[in-house]
Amino acid sequence: MKNPGLFDYARFIIPSIIGILLFMTPFPASDGSFTIPIAILSNWLQEEIGTIIPAIMLGIILLTAIMTLYAKLLRPQMIIRNDFWNNLFNVSWFWTVVRVVAGIFALITFFQLGGSSTEAIWSEYTGGLLLGNEGLLSVLFAVFLFAGMFLPLLLNFGLLEWFGTFMAKIMRPLFKLPGRSSIDALASWLGDGTIGVLLTSKQYEEGHYSKREAAVIGTTFSIVSITFSIVVIEEIGLGEYFVPFYLTVALAGLVAAIIMPRIPPLSMKKKTYISEADEDDDLEEIPSGKSRLQHGTQMALAAAKKNNSIKKFVVDGGKNILDMWMGVAPVVMAFGTIALILAEETSFFVILGTPFVPILELLQIPDAADAAQTMVVGFADMFLPAIIGQDIPSELTRFVIAAVSVTQLIYMSEVGGLLLGSKIPVSFLDLAIIFLLRTLITLPIIAGVAHILF
Repeated sequence: MKNPGLFDYARFIIPSIIGILLFMTPFPASDGSFTIPIAILSNWLQEEIGTIIPAIMLGIILLTAIMTLYAKLLRPQMIIRNDFWNNLFNVSWFWTVVRVVAGIFALITFFQLGGSSTEAIWSEYTGGLLLGNEGLLSVLFAVFLFAGMFLPLLLNFGLLEWFGTFMAKIMRPLFKLPGRSSIDALASWLGDGTIGVLLTSKQYEEGHYSKREAAVIGTTFSIVSITFSIVVIEEIGLGEYFVPFYLTVALAGLVAAIIMPRIPPLSMKKKTYISEADEDDDLEEIPSGKSRLQHGTQMALAAAKKNNSIKKFVVDGGKNILDMWMGVAPVVMAFGTIALILAEETSFFVILGTPFVPILELLQIPDAADAAQTMVVGFADMFLPAIIGQDIPSELTRFVIAAVSVTQLIYMSEVGGLLLGSKIPVSFLDLAIIFLLRTLITLPIIAGVAHILF
């Protein structure tokens, strides 16, 4: 790109600054905490129309199931010949079944069909936790609406190219990741893990991440926001320990982020891109005779130049929203409901947690038997360990439960469901193994800090 003018710089700088303000700049919220504007907009929308969002999400999930069956059974040319609609509705039979199951669960939950005989599906602790007035799907509806529309500000105008050039020196040696992935982590940390997954998925689909990189970032860097961490530590009854708690989470999470990309299953993911092309790190190589600043700026200006149409911005944003609503919501409804039923209605997670009893006893954690199930129940929903563990007498044990639940990251009612519903190449088995490995890696670190504090 030769002799860029003032307009070229403005096309890169102005959208990027707006994107940073929306996704990465903390602002005070109405409850006194700090969060990002996208989350503030999401909360505002939920307050304004929260009572009708479950009905909207029911419609979206049912429409997705119907259109998917229509595409699979009748293969209409209007869908098959359109890349966007074909990718959205012409999915594999496995995901077709998942969408149909999600539609059935959503209908039962919304109308409480079947009464007491189906209460395990629609209760406030299972399907109701997802499709209720303040349920997860209501949150995702609002977050997806604003995040989907404004994601192009972060992705398409050169910010990732510019920032990634500088962060490559840190991200590559420590985490075996490109520098641009630091934006995903920062957006997650300040805002919400779902935003990190969405960023990662979009960049993988656009060919910026290899399969291994996308899997690593999606499962390791879509970290829990500060806001949610406050909710967890308050629920467990240790709000006054928030600062040491979050520092502990950061330390344990950093150790896990260094180790996880170097061991299976993440280390075994292919280093090819979504198009199966060979891995190519040229984007982060600095040409001779140029500084990092010069190279990063040149790449950013070139990226911004490709996006000079307001119509394209709006169309891309609209496609993002539909892709998130129809691609992800049914997965969250299906897998989230099943996982929560297992957690609430069966001893499944109690049995799975039994092997953790001797590990907790070895780490000298009081009430090890009561705490053991909280080590695995978080796979269903991250908030369940805090709910189950809040009555355990030992403050040390409650601290460990809260910190472990936050550092596990993978939970099927949100991030896990989002990952499975995205194009990121991870399977359910991958997520289960990663969840357990993160638990085993972070638990000794957290236990050690807890013994110092208590």
